Amino acid sequence: MTEKNVYLPKVKAIQRMALYQTKSKFYLVGSNNTQTSFRVLKIDRVDSKVLEISDDKTVYNTKEIRELLTMIDVGNRSKVGQKMGSGLTKTVSAFGLAGFVRFLEGYYIILITKRRKVGVIGYHTIYKIEDTAMIYIPTDSKEQHPDEQRYLKMFQATDLSSNFYFSYSYDLTHSLQYNLSNPVFLQQNSMEESVRLSDVPGMESGQYNYIPKYQDKFVWNQYLLTDLNDIDADWKLPIIHGFVDQSNVSIYGKPVYVTLIARRSRKYAGTRFLKRGANFDGDVGNEVETEQIACDASIGSDNMGHYTSFVQMRGSVPAQWAQDISKIQPKPQILIETQDPFALTAGNHFNELLSRHGSPIVVINLVKKKERRKHESLLSEEFSSQISYLNQFLPEKHRIQYIHFDMARCNKSKEANVMRRLSNIAYRYVKQTGIFHSKPTSYLHKQPEWQSDHKADLISSSIDKDAELGVLLRQTGMIRTNCVDCLDRTNTAQFAVGKCALAFQLHAIGVLKEPQLEFDTDCVRMLEEMYEDQGDTLALQYGGSALVHRIKSYRKLAPWTSKGNDIMQTMRRYYSNTLSDAEKQNTMNVFLGIFKPEPGKPPIWEKEYNFDYYLHHTKPAFVPSPLTQWWNPALLDHLPFSMDIANKPCIELTKVQNSQESSEDYYHPFELTVLQDLFAFSEINHSVRDYMPNFTTDFSPFSVRVRLGKKREEMSSSKTNLSMKNPSVAGNSTSSTTSTEDDSDQSGSESSDSDPSFSEQNSLDGDFSNGLVTFESLFPSMKSVYGVELSRPDQEDMQLYRRNSALSRDSGPLPGRKVSATAVPHPLARPILRKRVCPIPVHDYNTCLLPPISEASKAIYENYVKAG
Repeated sequence: MTEKNVYLPKVKAIQRMALYQTKSKFYLVGSNNTQTSFRVLKIDRVDSKVLEISDDKTVYNTKEIRELLTMIDVGNRSKVGQKMGSGLTKTVSAFGLAGFVRFLEGYYIILITKRRKVGVIGYHTIYKIEDTAMIYIPTDSKEQHPDEQRYLKMFQATDLSSNFYFSYSYDLTHSLQYNLSNPVFLQQNSMEESVRLSDVPGMESGQYNYIPKYQDKFVWNQYLLTDLNDIDADWKLPIIHGFVDQSNVSIYGKPVYVTLIARRSRKYAGTRFLKRGANFDGDVGNEVETEQIACDASIGSDNMGHYTSFVQMRGSVPAQWAQDISKIQPKPQILIETQDPFALTAGNHFNELLSRHGSPIVVINLVKKKERRKHESLLSEEFSSQISYLNQFLPEKHRIQYIHFDMARCNKSKEANVMRRLSNIAYRYVKQTGIFHSKPTSYLHKQPEWQSDHKADLISSSIDKDAELGVLLRQTGMIRTNCVDCLDRTNTAQFAVGKCALAFQLHAIGVLKEPQLEFDTDCVRMLEEMYEDQGDTLALQYGGSALVHRIKSYRKLAPWTSKGNDIMQTMRRYYSNTLSDAEKQNTMNVFLGIFKPEPGKPPIWEKEYNFDYYLHHTKPAFVPSPLTQWWNPALLDHLPFSMDIANKPCIELTKVQNSQESSEDYYHPFELTVLQDLFAFSEINHSVRDYMPNFTTDFSPFSVRVRLGKKREEMSSSKTNLSMKNPSVAGNSTSSTTSTEDDSDQSGSESSDSDPSFSEQNSLDGDFSNGLVTFESLFPSMKSVYGVELSRPDQEDMQLYRRNSALSRDSGPLPGRKVSATAVPHPLARPILRKRVCPIPVHDYNTCLLPPISEASKAIYENYVKAG
């Protein structure tokens, strides 16, 4: 019966809020976008130690909510006859409820007061938090605990307006492939057992709205929502932390949106030197899941549109290791703190990855392998031995694939091409994991010559996983990249993987004949800027400074002036990690609820230096028995596919009341909007406007550009300048420390990691050489660019121009017609002057009649009419 059902993600019914207060209660009034239906949340202000919330399930209309607020206002006036609003006052307007928090005294309510649209996926909109309000709930005026204000400032140091994102209808905590799959189980309460939807009583065929179960690993306000178990899900707004960017690749007018979503894990979250390796549960430091989505933006429907996605991740080496920061030195010594002969930590880590993403899990390790004095190579040896041990007990076709590439040593070689090596690795393993495409990819079968050239394309790889898939593309497994910090080298490697994946995505959509993109094209330059923005943001959050070694550094294209910037970023990173990381870590522990203040116990700032280690390294929750069974036995029933997708749960399921809910939430037909102010025109990066050269006759974003035109970094942009605002999770610290991403290596021997099998790609990506620069190459003539040359207009053409310009000058808007304030007037537009004579001569019928029409002309006209 449920096979005919259609499941659509529910748009949250509460998107606007207003907080009202009386002496004894707060009233949080929530409404939909159109402000036609309202809900009320009552918050008691009397008991300062307990959060008492009452969710009024009644849905009010505009008239009813106005009468309710008037009744509350009248009932709370201290004197009869007082003016309106004296008993009930409005405190603040908001767009969402982030949650509640308590330190040593009463509770605070946290509301999102400003938001900014940063991306769209189909009909779903993604917002970035721009500002929040934190309001103390209790009314008592007794003297507060002396540490209350310090905890408050520490909590507020986690700037929610810095790289925190949410959506009312799209689940940002999961991948697109997960979100477009149908739910299988219903789990209304975390304490209840899941019920298969086919077994839910009363289920009928039709359309259903559902609210998914969010992945709490990426919900950064999970602790703030812990006291809201009894209220409706429409009030709860999950927030992720990381990075979101979107650009428009315009292919001869056809818009293809490329979106980058980076989700930072809240498990084992922290600063660089304090969060190395992993905890006993397998949660690694600096764990970020990056999803690259490419979709045909000309079709917005979830069911009809073409959506493709590719997921990869970065994360520290999953072992018990750290660096000694007790001594101030550029590169602290790496220490393996706990020997793990059975690889329990790594086993827990890879067990979760197999459950979430399926197989194969591809590990690209960029840590140095050979050094005169062992430093990074300790991690390579530990990681390699762990994977070898774990692979013994997995079936051969599902084993973890391990690739080591000493990127730093390769970059030092004069003739080495780091990006070419990375491109080969990416091409080989992206074909193995595949990409996700929401529609059958029949386009690939229409190019038989492409299949003969490329022996193992995505379709054949997909059929190898499951013959029933046919032309359906599903990503199984993922590529996991790491270096020591998972910042500079990792970001460059992820760009190479993302570039290869984007070629497959555009090919699947049908805009590329072959899955291959060259450097120095508008599309790849745009993607490079997106990955560098992501790298800067994630580096500021984890390391305290922007990237030190950028993609251009590994392409050997960085200007000599970048060396000074690299030194400044290294000094900034060193300062941050040495002086401010401990305070930032305490701030994060309080915000995430890892440390909960209690009266009578020492505050977090008086704890010993190793207290943070014990906060994050609790006793392992799961110890397999036997130890060889490190993976979940249920995985074998689903691999190579994701077990999480196969058992997708939802927490609420309702019959669809309005089938146009998603489109109305996207288009806002109830609001008056100006075309040039829409997100698609004003906010999103555009390949033509921001990347295409000024002088070109080739408008394809996939053409290699010899002369680069205007660049986005040279243009005024509405995007936030990273150097002006630090997107660190701990607020506006000026952060920085010496980078272990430094490419210095005492060993001068050549890299031994070359693998001839990587050279599968027919045409490898390389750097474009301009050769000698001449005046003609810098300033080409119009004849050479456009094929025409301007000449001085003759007298007849000038006379015709004067007549038309005079006609335009005497034209203007009709009397009484309203012109938009944002419209740009024509430079020759003037009010109509009725007394002026028209400059174009008009035939005078009174003095001379027109000559009669000839028979030949009539015959021509009759033939024209008959022909239609």
